Amino acid sequence: MPYATTDDGVKLYFEEVGAGTPIVFVHEFAADHRSWEAQMRHFGQRYRCITYSARGYPPSDVPEKATSYSQNRATDDILAILDHLRIEKAHVVGLSMGGFATLHFGFRHPTRALSLVVAGVGYGAEKDQQSRFKAEVQVVAKSLLEEGVAAFAEKYAYGPTRVQFENKDPRGFAEFKQALAAHSALGSANTQIGCQGERPSLYDLVAEMRAMTVPTLVLTGDEDWPCLAPALLMKREIPSAALVVMPNCGHTINLEDPDQFNRIVGDFIVQVDAGRWPKRDPRAVSASITGMKS
Repeated sequence: MPYATTDDGVKLYFEEVGAGTPIVFVHEFAADHRSWEAQMRHFGQRYRCITYSARGYPPSDVPEKATSYSQNRATDDILAILDHLRIEKAHVVGLSMGGFATLHFGFRHPTRALSLVVAGVGYGAEKDQQSRFKAEVQVVAKSLLEEGVAAFAEKYAYGPTRVQFENKDPRGFAEFKQALAAHSALGSANTQIGCQGERPSLYDLVAEMRAMTVPTLVLTGDEDWPCLAPALLMKREIPSAALVVMPNCGHTINLEDPDQFNRIVGDFIVQVDAGRWPKRDPRAVSASITGMKS
């Protein structure tokens, strides 16, 4: 089995397919490398596609201590994959937890990114939701460690931004829930405590956003409630960002509506590779509503 080793000695399992410009797919908390299968098959016809399981997600290593998990670790693990494969630059596509890692990759390693797709990002980001989110992180970790991952999956899979997936594609949802139920309880709990619970609010990262020039696509479902306001924040503050909202979609958009997701991401990557992705015209940002000052 292919593995990349991080600078702290954690082995990350990865898969790749295709040839050409590289695309790396970074999964969400409730998923693993398998959740990108529809994207690997689609984009693998024209690109070199790589996906991997994050630390804590077998067959990757599951470090026992929560201190081995953090936002920076999750971000730098993307770099470990690129370095192992000797890839200088890649398009990076991340969802939720993977979307946060992708955004921070643009902050920490901008010279290694051709572009960023920051999808489903915003959980716990709003200032008035931070304490609530951190409390729920503890509930999630406690459930995983005390009840086990199978019992946890029966509850977590039916969250308010995931039921849209079940309603649209019951078979796909059942497959997603089955995969979730097979995760490592310890790895998932440590991910919650060390990464999810300690990551900074997006609203504290405005300076970093304003300085970023990597072509960026912010993508969210219109029923992914915790991500809507943060998506607007990122669109407003990142001068190289565009925003797309997928209609009647929840959180797991790459699984819930893979055709639409692939089309949107594919169009974005084509524009970037053609050198046609714009940076915002400063004239588009004004204190005036109409441009007509009194």
